[in-house]
Amino acid sequence: MPSPAPALAGTGVSSAGTVHANLTAAGLYEHAIRRGEGRLSADGAFMAVTGVHTGRSVQDKFVVDDPEVRDKVWWGPVNRPLAPEKFRGLAAKVRGWLGRRPVLFTQDLYAGADPAHRIRVRLVTTNAWHALFARNMFIRPPREELEGFRPDYTILHAPEYEADPAEDGCRTGTCIALSFAARTILICGTSYAGEIKKSIFTVMNWLLPERGVLPMHCSANLGRAGDVALFFGLSGTGKTTLSSDPERSLIGDDEHGWSDGGVFNFEGGCYAKVIRLSREAEPQIWDASHRFGAVLENVVADEFGHLDLEDASLTENTRACYPLDFIPNTVPGGQAGTPRNVVMLTADAFGVLPPIARLSPAQAMYHFLSGYTARVAGTEKGLGREPQATFSTCFGAPFLPRHPEVYGKMLAERISRDGADCWLVNTGWTGGAFGTGRRMSIQHTRALLRAALDGSLARAEFVRDPFFGLMIPKAVPGVPAEVLNPRATWADKEAYDRTARELVGRFEKNFETFAGTVDEEVKAAAIRAAA
Repeated sequence: MPSPAPALAGTGVSSAGTVHANLTAAGLYEHAIRRGEGRLSADGAFMAVTGVHTGRSVQDKFVVDDPEVRDKVWWGPVNRPLAPEKFRGLAAKVRGWLGRRPVLFTQDLYAGADPAHRIRVRLVTTNAWHALFARNMFIRPPREELEGFRPDYTILHAPEYEADPAEDGCRTGTCIALSFAARTILICGTSYAGEIKKSIFTVMNWLLPERGVLPMHCSANLGRAGDVALFFGLSGTGKTTLSSDPERSLIGDDEHGWSDGGVFNFEGGCYAKVIRLSREAEPQIWDASHRFGAVLENVVADEFGHLDLEDASLTENTRACYPLDFIPNTVPGGQAGTPRNVVMLTADAFGVLPPIARLSPAQAMYHFLSGYTARVAGTEKGLGREPQATFSTCFGAPFLPRHPEVYGKMLAERISRDGADCWLVNTGWTGGAFGTGRRMSIQHTRALLRAALDGSLARAEFVRDPFFGLMIPKAVPGVPAEVLNPRATWADKEAYDRTARELVGRFEKNFETFAGTVDEEVKAAAIRAAA
């Protein structure tokens, strides 16, 4: 039954229309299909097309320049300031526009599996499928906890509403604006559902450091011996794929906190890239994407609903969103102990980094602050079809409201205190740069990770890479020796040396930003990496 106006309590939205609060997946399916918001796949997944926005609109994200937070925000291209009065004006218009819709959907959800550090989130949206997306992605409270639910943060989601740049202080009709003072997020002018997910990740990245908790853009899993592993990396580097290991239990695939008590998931679902998804290589993600309850974004299917995961005609950034319990071996409650291994994933488009290397704690902080990878086409609006080399500090710069050093220092302290082993893993190219070389074999990557996580790789014999100062294992069971040394995979050794030196230069130039803020040990690691 439609819920009355109390479903909008705390949002500032007043509606005379119908408000559907906290509908289940089945109820949201019914409305989404009846309203023509999408279609069903042959397996029962809901398929939505997001139009022109098939990735995050990074240039249209704003943080409100409230006096309470002004001195703590990392201002710049990641966090563009929006004047408080402009935010108030736009918020009033969005609330008014939502209030005039004949039907609204709300979902009351948690972010943060640890009750000591979670926040309560209320989403107000015009579309049933966006409500289903949020219900899949965040943590669904037990029914008894919905009574009297009051949000800590509210998302006002108006995908069909266009902002006015001249009046609202934004760049285009698309605007994602976050006010920490008002605890409100406005999303308008885009139907890409990832904006909902990442807006709350940004909130958690703001709140948790002051509580002594490190927020992280990483996946996490748990071994049978109780060992926790973290996988840092941007979209397309393999976080979801590599953490969804049938031999280990999944804690979560994208966002976590590291507290004194251990690791906890921020979310209750997964948001996996599915372009060219292989059933053989990624059976868990495949199965989760082919069933009732999953939401597929911009995935192509034939007239009978049979998916074509090879088809990138809409975007390379095709996605599946599904609840964590669609994965058969997840950690109940989304919490586990302190990490034994920290893995930093990169998709090296230059093809010069090794498939795996052991990092010292100082090198780990260096590579964490560097955040080198390749942005994969379609992950952000405006990218071309070829991967582009980039540095995204902390492997998540677009979601960091505070200065990167805050997170870098916290990571270094956690690694030192808990004694975690650290690894750099290249899931990108080998035998040459993109266009000449080939993508790293996932079978080889999995074999290398198994050796790292079971502790055997730490006891291997290593050699130092002359360009980056990385420690590369000489032999790993199941992986050809020549694969371990990237120079050996290139037919043209001089071309490898030249390309490696070029990438070292990029690392060096990028790290100039942090030269005055890190300690001497990390500087020394940087010097070795750029030697």
